[in-house]
Amino acid sequence: MAFFFKKPQHASPPHGRTGILLLNLGTPDDTSYLAVRRYLSEFLSDRRVIESSPLIWQPILQGIILTKRPFASGANYARIWDREENASPLRVYTQRQAEKLRLRLKADGVPVEWGMRYGRPSVAQAVESLMDQGCDRIVSIPLYPQYSSATTATANDQLFRALMKLRKQPAVLTVPSFPDHPAFVRALETSVLKTLESLSFKPQRIVASFHGLPKVCIEKGDSYQDECVRTIAALRQALGLSEEQMPLTFQSRFGPLEWIQPYTAPYVSALPKQGITKIAVIMPGFMADCIETLDEIGNELREEFMEAGGEEFALVPCLNDSDESVDLLEALSRTALRGFGVA
Repeated sequence: MAFFFKKPQHASPPHGRTGILLLNLGTPDDTSYLAVRRYLSEFLSDRRVIESSPLIWQPILQGIILTKRPFASGANYARIWDREENASPLRVYTQRQAEKLRLRLKADGVPVEWGMRYGRPSVAQAVESLMDQGCDRIVSIPLYPQYSSATTATANDQLFRALMKLRKQPAVLTVPSFPDHPAFVRALETSVLKTLESLSFKPQRIVASFHGLPKVCIEKGDSYQDECVRTIAALRQALGLSEEQMPLTFQSRFGPLEWIQPYTAPYVSALPKQGITKIAVIMPGFMADCIETLDEIGNELREEFMEAGGEEFALVPCLNDSDESVDLLEALSRTALRGFGVA
């Protein structure tokens, strides 16, 4: 008698899906005192951000800093808050980046989620969402073009903390920083050219302002400063500009430590006395506009420049959810996906 055996049918593929996880810094849920305090407490309690001993730092943080600073920070957030979306610009743009990347990768069956290192949606929530969609492999992209332990590393830390709580973990591939990736430089170049075309004046300088970092972090081995130099060198070359025409500076100095220099605010405030009264500022260390770009630079630095004798001041927007920004994210994703054997 002949026996016929049916070929075993798999209920699912031998392996699951690969998903993309975009990681960004975070933001308060609203501009209220309590919401800002919660956010600042989580952010400033991160040992990657403040490396001082918690025994010394926490009483200071939970005392005078978190008693007073949420009022000022909340007012600053209120000045740039997206009223239509009822969210900070960073949250709005990060979500839009994820949504647009999701459309680019939809035909490949690659889900895309996003999470915040501090605040919501959390990294753990984003991982759970990808796993619920059948992902057993995750490509994680920290949205920081230049590496620093206080940004890229702490985002990776938070991802691995989420994995530590899982019995069955997905495989994870983390994407490195991309300070002079061709798609990143091309996106910055396009942003500059579009902004210059829209202005009614010609800037005498295009000042590049990166988020600062304590000098001691560089001395300990952080590659951030070198990667900022790589970014601006590539952008100058793309635009045909000299160091004088596009100087490199660092913003957001905080606390008593010496930070990497030159500092943005003193540099810009000194320009009118040198006859430089019309400038534009670009912030190539940020993938999306946020309080550091829209308020610290767009409001505070603008005011300082004008008070010092400046006449014209323009912001070059961050890449946000522009087509060029999504081109970059797609390029980073597809390169990393090949590491998991996904074409």
